[in-house]
Amino acid sequence: MIKENKQQKAYRVIKARIIERVFVPGQRIVIDQLAKELNSSSIPVREAIRQLESERLIFYKQNVGPVVAEVNETAYSDTLRVLAVIEGYATALSGMDFPKEKINLLKVQNKLMGEALEEFDILTYGKLNFEFHRIIVEGCTNPFLVESVMDIWSRLDSIRGIGSTLYSVRVKEAIKEHDEMIHMLENDADFSTIENLARMHKLRTAEDFERRRLKQLEKSDS
Repeated sequence: MIKENKQQKAYRVIKARIIERVFVPGQRIVIDQLAKELNSSSIPVREAIRQLESERLIFYKQNVGPVVAEVNETAYSDTLRVLAVIEGYATALSGMDFPKEKINLLKVQNKLMGEALEEFDILTYGKLNFEFHRIIVEGCTNPFLVESVMDIWSRLDSIRGIGSTLYSVRVKEAIKEHDEMIHMLENDADFSTIENLARMHKLRTAEDFERRRLKQLEKSDS
């Protein structure tokens, strides 16, 4: 394991707290307090904040400083639908020559996801889910496509902590769909079959999120 530097540690800690809603939207980030907590100077913390600003998780408010960005939940399903298209294509490209030695790795990831779900450990589930798809997508022969997929995943992090898809019964269906995906990769399914499964995997998640979001809005209006 590569040892992280102070800037990387600050980035990891701050981002985790934003995603897990320890730092809530609108909350000011106190740089000196974080630097003291992380046993570092303010410079690594400021660098981490600049990186998180580029990811739209933090913005600078005049006369206040760095503040956790507000979340636009309605953007989640739209972003996920875009991800469905490009990740579906990237998954199919990876499937054309997917390393057989990575099949068992995917099986282990999916098994761990099931165990995390049984323990109601949603945060671990989310990390394992990301890793599962990363393993597949990184086999894609188009590096720009891989970068685009990872960028969208990063953007989705800013929404995932407030009752998004990870808190839905949809997660059990997702694990079953992962098994189907593994089976297709293991048995060299054709391009269109893999692409369709991977695309629908994400679209069903977006549709589930949108249904629950609208239901919550109806409850709040009643």
